[in-house]
Parts: sequence; structure tokens; C-alpha cells
Amino acid sequence: MPITIEVKNLRRIYRHYEAGAGVFAALKSVFWRKWVNVDAVNDISFSIPEGSFVGFLGPNGAGKTTTLKMLSGILAPTSGSCKVLGYNPYDRKRAFKKQIALVMGQKSQLIWDLPPTDTFVLHRDLYEIPRAQWNDTLSTLTKLLRVEHVLDTPVRQLSLGERMKCELIVALLHKPKVLFLDEPTIGLDIISRIHLWEFLRTYQKKENVTVLLTSHYVHDIANLCQKVIIINAGNIVFNGNFDSLIDKLEPDRRGLIRFRQDALKESQIKEITKMVKDRHLEQVDEHTFRISVPRNELSKATEWIFRSFPIEEMRMEEVDLKSVIERAFQM
Repeated sequence: MPITIEVKNLRRIYRHYEAGAGVFAALKSVFWRKWVNVDAVNDISFSIPEGSFVGFLGPNGAGKTTTLKMLSGILAPTSGSCKVLGYNPYDRKRAFKKQIALVMGQKSQLIWDLPPTDTFVLHRDLYEIPRAQWNDTLSTLTKLLRVEHVLDTPVRQLSLGERMKCELIVALLHKPKVLFLDEPTIGLDIISRIHLWEFLRTYQKKENVTVLLTSHYVHDIANLCQKVIIINAGNIVFNGNFDSLIDKLEPDRRGLIRFRQDALKESQIKEITKMVKDRHLEQVDEHTFRISVPRNELSKATEWIFRSFPIEEMRMEEVDLKSVIERAFQM
């Protein structure tokens, strides 16, 4: 499979000066300043194959947005290299810009006092999109995102969810091959986020777009991405499948078992007591126990429990994705 994004030893340093508080410190800074270098992105390397949907996770200040800005050509790297569709992004060649799109959840491409349609028309002219293609793409996107009713409403009067959907339409009108999404669901309610998930999942598969998504919402990544790259303090701490990350940091599956006490035999009670002593079971109350089983043994273990004991209820707990990601940041 062709590689769409190739990053090698990419580094970006920001330089700023530290100024103390007060009038004296302000006057002193006119003549002498203490400069500090900050590694926003520190020697990272990764590659993304064509048609992949990759999550880019990290805490605030980890370097996610800086990386996206370098990949889209907004910033130049301090050192290292990156290639997107075979282009050096910072050359900002017209052919490159016509094949990518960047959506930033906290920055708008829409013209605030005009309806979204006016921005769509401007975008059509800037990207020299044939009118027939533009009409067809716009019709498809507005139907998929369910925003036909807001196209003639000034942007400032739209809800956050409606605005974000229109931002996606602007980004996709020229049918980019690579889509960079920086916090696209920030501030959205759960229903709007689910609608956005459905759209992105459907569109990405249909058009075979390569997507790199940053988000603070773990469930955005879990619902959309096959692969995840985790960055912290400018360094990559994990690069692989999301499921393998869960297997690594959450190797056990946990659940609750409620035995039918009136149907338990003496030998079964002894077996349960032994499992508690061996720490395979943890007693929650008189009838309920917590079980912890290695993920790869879950099927065999639950089959044996159902065959060996009278069970009133068994419920497996969902993996705490937030806890998994927090631990991943510290790897």
C-alpha cells in the first residue's frame, strides 16, 4: 500500500523570552532578554499508508497541532523532513494545496456575517472546481451532514454543531486526498459528535481519504481510528493499533458475577472460596464477586464458569478508555 504521509526525525523549536513582573523587569527586558528554546516537536518519525484513518492523541502542549501545521505547510520544521503525497508541504505548491484540507475546531474558514453558501462559492472559485462537480459534491455533503436547511443562514446565527458541519463541507468540496482534522468535535454535544462520527466514517471509506485526526475526546479516536499515534512533550510514546494499546495497558477484562446462592453446592462454595483466596475473584457483597481475567482467556474462563456454577447474572465491564490513554501519556 502506498505511503501518503512520511515523517522522518521531524523537529520544531519555538524560541521565546522570559520577562519578569513589574516595571523594572519590563525596562530591563528592553536591553537584555533571557531567551528559551522549547521543543514543541522533538525528533518524531512515522508513516501513514494511503486510505488510513489515524488518531493523533496527546495532552495539551504535546505537539499535535504543531505537527499538523508542519504537515499542511503552515509551519516549516526546524530540522528533519516530512512528505505528504510526495510533496514537501512547506514548498506550498498549488498542486499540493489542492489535494489536502485542514479543519481546525477552534478556527473558522467560514465568513462570519455571510451564509455558508457564499463561502462555498468562494471556495469553488479559489480551487477552480468545475461547476457540475461542485454542485454534485455540495448536494451529497449537505445531505450526508443534514444541513440543507442552514445554507442560507448567516454563519454567526448557526449553532456550533451546524458551523462545524459547514466547516467540513468547505474542506471537502475540492475532494482532497488527505484530510487533517484538529479537534473537530470540540465543544459539541454527544448527538452532534455521533453525527460527525457517522459522516466521517462513511465519507472516509467511500472516498479512500487519508485522515489524521487529533482530539481530546478518547471516544472520537476509539470510534473512528484503526491506528493511533500518541505524542507527549513532543515525543511519540506509542504508534500502533488502538486494540494493541488496550491489550498492552489493560490486559485483563473485569466483570461482575452474581451466583445463585440457593443453588450452590458445598463443593462449589469451596471452589469459590479458593478462587477468592487465589485472588481470581474479589467479593463485592454476599452474592456478588468481581472477576479479572486475561483478555485472551476470557472466552474459556466464562465458558467454564457458566458450566461449573449456577449463575444469576454476569456482566463484563467496559474498558476505561480515559484511564488507558492517561497511562499511555506516561509511557
